[in-house]
Amino acid sequence: MNVMKKLNAVMLIDDNEIDNLINQKMIESINMTENIFIHSGAKSALEYLKNIEKIKIGAENFLPELIFLDIDMPLMDGFQFIDEFDKLSDTTKLYCKIVLLTSSLDPKDISKSKKNTQILKYMNKPLSQDNLKKLIESNFS
Repeated sequence: MNVMKKLNAVMLIDDNEIDNLINQKMIESINMTENIFIHSGAKSALEYLKNIEKIKIGAENFLPELIFLDIDMPLMDGFQFIDEFDKLSDTTKLYCKIVLLTSSLDPKDISKSKKNTQILKYMNKPLSQDNLKKLIESNFS
């Protein structure tokens, strides 16, 4: 039997609170982490990550290994978040993997995501147990 690796923490960034709740429940249903950090905006998520970087010892306990990021959000969209994320420390950038989780089928978004090295995967909403398990097995085992 294949045992799935359990992640330290996962972050959900989506302005739609219902999507965040659905995705949280899906993550909990496969028991992939004990820690789910939820942000309804990219700016608050970025502030969180910047604050964690200020903690020198034990920061990895609060950094998400996986960030599910929506593209279409007010104030700061997913691609703007990634531009700012790129300014964080190398430690944070190496530790945190970003998955674009979106309802966008725009070929420009897909193309832009493929050109960005920070983006691990482009996935369409909603999350499912199957695509979560495949994501973990192929990127975190």
